[in-house]
Amino acid sequence: MKTLIIEDEYISRVLLLEILSPLGECHVAVTGPEAVALIERAFDSDERYDLVCLDIMIPGLDGQQVLKTIRRMEADRGIVGQGATKVIMTTALDDSRNILEAFTVGKCDAYLTKPIDSGKLLAHLRNMQLIGRPGVGNAS
Repeated sequence: MKTLIIEDEYISRVLLLEILSPLGECHVAVTGPEAVALIERAFDSDERYDLVCLDIMIPGLDGQQVLKTIRRMEADRGIVGQGATKVIMTTALDDSRNILEAFTVGKCDAYLTKPIDSGKLLAHLRNMQLIGRPGVGNAS
């Protein structure tokens, strides 16, 4: 699994890296523009990310804007449905406006509030079929 962690807060970034690094290759972006550049490069080289963990409050472009940009890049390339990048919003914002926007406008796949619970994150990855079920295949 190839993952991009978009997070400007050091502690959250390290936590996500600790959880996700054993599951595959992880890259990190700290700002919205940096994230968009990495995602675009991944699309152009046909080495797309399987998973993006995306904070909303990041410098440059916020996470909602980055999410919309990802979906626009996919639409431009004809990538839809099951082939789309799995995006989990990982944020301190738990207000209904941000949650609704992430799911309806940006089409995120999951929304986790900080502090990130590793069990919930791994459950989402299993549900998205990015990792195996406990006792079946890769990481639990």
